[in-house]
Amino acid sequence: MTRILAYRFSAFGDVAMTVPVFREFLEQNPEVEIVMVSRKNFEALFAGIPNVIFKGIDLDDYKGLFGLSRLSNELIKEFNPDCIANLHDVIRTKILDRIYRRKGLKVFKINKGKEEKEHLTDVWNLNKVQLRKTVERYADVFREMGFTLELSHQLRPSPEPKSGIGFAPFAQHKGKMLPLEKSYELVRILAQKHTIYFFGGGKKEMETLEDWEKKIPNTKSLAGKLSLAEELNKISELELMISMDSANMHLASLMGTRCVSIWGATHPYAGFLGFGQSEDDVVQVKDLTCRPCSVFGDKECYRGDWACLEELNIRKVIQAINL
Repeated sequence: MTRILAYRFSAFGDVAMTVPVFREFLEQNPEVEIVMVSRKNFEALFAGIPNVIFKGIDLDDYKGLFGLSRLSNELIKEFNPDCIANLHDVIRTKILDRIYRRKGLKVFKINKGKEEKEHLTDVWNLNKVQLRKTVERYADVFREMGFTLELSHQLRPSPEPKSGIGFAPFAQHKGKMLPLEKSYELVRILAQKHTIYFFGGGKKEMETLEDWEKKIPNTKSLAGKLSLAEELNKISELELMISMDSANMHLASLMGTRCVSIWGATHPYAGFLGFGQSEDDVVQVKDLTCRPCSVFGDKECYRGDWACLEELNIRKVIQAINL
């Protein structure tokens, strides 16, 4: 049995994208075991995948060079890995890589395509093309180790009857988020025919969604009421999820649930469309040459008017849903 020590500490959506890759990799390579080191609160993402050992840590316990050195020693002592998969490639993991190389372990790391993404998000670049999907970039790390891996890019829906629509109107950055008044109007229309379940987190989001629940019949806010495991279970029961380019799209992919995704400053070209999700279910303003101006939606609007989100007609979302 070959044991691979893999690490990816953030962000939530990026960690979630490793899951379908692990699942298909281990199905095709059953003689391999993966130890996944990540933040403690991500553990439920990896539940039920054979040959994955999840090691949750609190990064505050391993600060600085001495902290990372201690972490590397603890992981080697506990798991004795054969090789290392760095699926993050940030300063913290680069330091871990160096420590492991000194200990004689082979280290393989993700190629995030930083230069390609910078070119893609240059507002003066008018020749925008699809870049390699992030899940394929994860898969490439295992291929570089010498393993064969062919990703299906197919959803795996649960066999149980599905009902209701999930809606996650929030995102970490403004450039990814449909204006709330548009989201509210979208829900008001959809709730005339479907039960809508709200997903979100954080005090302000919970307050907003509870307010919507009171004002719009046939809606229910689940924000702050479920554990991650319970949230994943609920998503698996939905007929459809509607999400921004955010973690909920990737959670839908994990659970085999179709997701209609809304994109503003970001674009599927950067490679972050949910695993197995259809490009036909992507809703975006297509005729803006400045898009995408950002990989993560964290930049201020170059034009100053957020046209990529303000000009997006919610009728396009309704048409895409087609239920």
